[in-house]
Amino acid sequence: MTERQERYKDALILIVDDNPTNVKLLEMTLEVDGFQNVQSTTDPRAVLGLQQKNKFDLILLDIQMPYLDGFQVMDQLRNVQEDDYLSVLVLTAQQDMETRLRALECGAKDFVTKPFDRAEVINRIHNMLEIRYLYKERKRQAEMLEIKVKERTQQLEDTRLELIQRLGRAGEYRDNETGMHVIRMSKSCYCVALQAGLGEEMAEQILQASPMHDVGKIGISDDILLKPGKFEPDEWEIMKGHSLIGADIIGDHDHGIMKMAYVIALTHHEKWDGSGYPNGLKGDEIPIEGQITSVCDVFDALTSARPYKKAWSVEKAVEFINDGVGSQFSPDIVGYFNDALDEILEIRKAHADPK
Repeated sequence: MTERQERYKDALILIVDDNPTNVKLLEMTLEVDGFQNVQSTTDPRAVLGLQQKNKFDLILLDIQMPYLDGFQVMDQLRNVQEDDYLSVLVLTAQQDMETRLRALECGAKDFVTKPFDRAEVINRIHNMLEIRYLYKERKRQAEMLEIKVKERTQQLEDTRLELIQRLGRAGEYRDNETGMHVIRMSKSCYCVALQAGLGEEMAEQILQASPMHDVGKIGISDDILLKPGKFEPDEWEIMKGHSLIGADIIGDHDHGIMKMAYVIALTHHEKWDGSGYPNGLKGDEIPIEGQITSVCDVFDALTSARPYKKAWSVEKAVEFINDGVGSQFSPDIVGYFNDALDEILEIRKAHADPK
């Protein structure tokens, strides 16, 4: 067996001809040349189903047949294989240019004129299979490259998210060594975002971006950040600066999670009535991700113990949130928070601070 014969012996080939004698002759020709996976049919109506099942590398197709002619068969095949290279070798006794042009328009790649010469048929088959195999190899390489690109992109995304989460926890460690607040708060934001109808994609972005809401605490000194009791006016002004510090640390990006993290860090202390900071935004001037983070952050902060305060009860914290409707918090977001409260309490239970 020659190198070419060895290379293509496993090719899947279909013979389509309504004349059983022609079919038998072609089968014998291919068998002698070493082809091991040859099927045939005398009914052109069966071709589409056979091709969908087997994905043949080459189809030897007669033109003049009952029920469906070769042109109609090629039209059917082309409609279901737009993303594949379909190798069709037309077998025809017609030699006129009109037939050849129409066959090419329908997707034929080559012709053999009946009665055919065995050597010519085999060489044309080998040439077409070479193109078919090159196409399959190129497609395989493209698919492998796409997989590698996706894997690499996912690795970069995972790394970026890991950095975001750890940077968020770095700020949280200033007054909560376990860092569980950012986990509870971000998961709560996710639940509220879904209740608000923002969709899975945006809810996931808020989940990933909200842990960085208080990263600006890194820039606030311990004597202010951890001070028990009420701040002096000048201390409060310094403390409020953590929103701007956090936005500066994250940077103003054009899109994606970092853009959302920037917005959340900058706006999660804005209030619905405009009395918040740093920019005194009012109502829907506050981005919805900032509104959601504000409610979830306050609830979890109130119900968590800190070095400078005791934890509130859930009931008292929920009452505070609802009392803040229209002043500190968005009425709609508080409504969604209430709807998601059972899930939020489950999150608190699953991610409780160690005692």
